[in-house]
Amino acid sequence: MRQDADPGLFGPRSVTWQLHGDPVMWIAGVRALWLQALHPVAVRGVMINSSFREDPWGRLMRTATFVGTLSYGTTEAAEAAGARVRRIHRLLGVDDPELLLWVHCAEVDSYLSVARRSGIPLTDDQADRYLDEHRVAARLVGLDPETVPGSAAALDRYFVSVLPRLAAGPDARTVEDFLRRPPVKPALIPAREVIWRRVTALAYDTLPPYAHALYGRPAPPDETVTRRLTATANLLRCVPDRLRWRLPPRHILRAMDRLGQDTRPDPFARLGTRGRPGAAAPSDR
Repeated sequence: MRQDADPGLFGPRSVTWQLHGDPVMWIAGVRALWLQALHPVAVRGVMINSSFREDPWGRLMRTATFVGTLSYGTTEAAEAAGARVRRIHRLLGVDDPELLLWVHCAEVDSYLSVARRSGIPLTDDQADRYLDEHRVAARLVGLDPETVPGSAAALDRYFVSVLPRLAAGPDARTVEDFLRRPPVKPALIPAREVIWRRVTALAYDTLPPYAHALYGRPAPPDETVTRRLTATANLLRCVPDRLRWRLPPRHILRAMDRLGQDTRPDPFARLGTRGRPGAAAPSDR
């Protein structure tokens, strides 16, 4: 790694850097939407104050761009992105820490759960490190990092505490309708039916049992879901990294140009040895 270059908020030594470059994160992002919609107050704020109904795809891309900037952008770019988000939250009156915490926890839980079930070799220590790293991301959206779960055990306790406030209300059903049949141009309807519906159904199946109960539709057995998720993730991993990473806005390729080609994310090669005494850090190879 180039020592004089800005590694950003996390850098190549982080779990985040390795994890977020894997294509299974696409499925994890959809799972996060399913989960986030179950908080009636949080999802009401989204429906009232965002462009979700008018421009759902645009909103999804803006969210993906924000995550990519925090994960692989420079520190300056990440801080600027966070400042923009906090300013928008204040203007729209959706800066309630309780609601921001729910959105954050549903997101990181989805990323972590889907990654592990898809076969990425994360140890328990690495999972805790990942959650601790994302206290930084929580700060950028306006949360006090000290109030944010920084381990899997703390995250589990948080979900137990918030469960009584969750429900699949009318707004959650609106999100559900979008996730199952998003509006697309007529020419893209076949792709939606063949590809998107399978992705969103798989993302739904990976939800925790309480979410299935609230939505009122059971998922297949855990082992069946894990097998399907792993097969789908491995199929996505067959697409060459550099081809996938060329999609806008090219965060990973720009990060590699900035820091050096040896900082290329690879969760299987780089995380598989992390946590063992004497293992080399990714940027040392």
